[in-house]
Amino acid sequence: MENILKRIKTNVVVSSLLCVILGLILVIRPGLSMRIVCTAVGIVLLVTGITRMIDYFAVRDGSMYSQVNLIFGIVLAVVGVWIMVKPDKVLAIIPIIVGIVIAMHGLHNVKQAMELWRDKYDKWWVACIMGVLTVGFGVLLVCRPFTAIDTVVMLIGLFLIYDGLSNIWIVSRIYKNARILRQEMEAVDVEIKAER
Repeated sequence: MENILKRIKTNVVVSSLLCVILGLILVIRPGLSMRIVCTAVGIVLLVTGITRMIDYFAVRDGSMYSQVNLIFGIVLAVVGVWIMVKPDKVLAIIPIIVGIVIAMHGLHNVKQAMELWRDKYDKWWVACIMGVLTVGFGVLLVCRPFTAIDTVVMLIGLFLIYDGLSNIWIVSRIYKNARILRQEMEAVDVEIKAER
């Protein structure tokens, strides 16, 4: 179980770091060609989709969440490849695509916050607020049309940075909380064996 958790944590951290790096590039150099932005977004979506598929095959618990994660991973990977192959056709809808992905990440973060709450982690509400903000950022990108290309690029960059950092923080809390719960269970096992 610990190996599976480590693998999932690694996959999420890698895809989140890619989001942060891409976001920094877009904020620092908003004048980049939208074609380059399309390719970069396509790569991030492809990698994120692949990591979600790896998570599914690593866990294989048959839960509804796991199956949705696999489907979402396949969709992300396909959309990522499509964006890289046909960047001209998606220039106008890049903010919408990125907004949908960020909103989905936010919903996933809210679900993880509920897991932290169920596991009695004190600061579960911080993860929940981060998830709700992420959903809000995604919805803003989908609903608010920005005409200036530089503004769109910088906003996408900022949202990607926030999304990546909040993902890393939430996953680190889940991993830490799982480790604490495991240690508590091991301590109870030792006490039970000692009483025998």
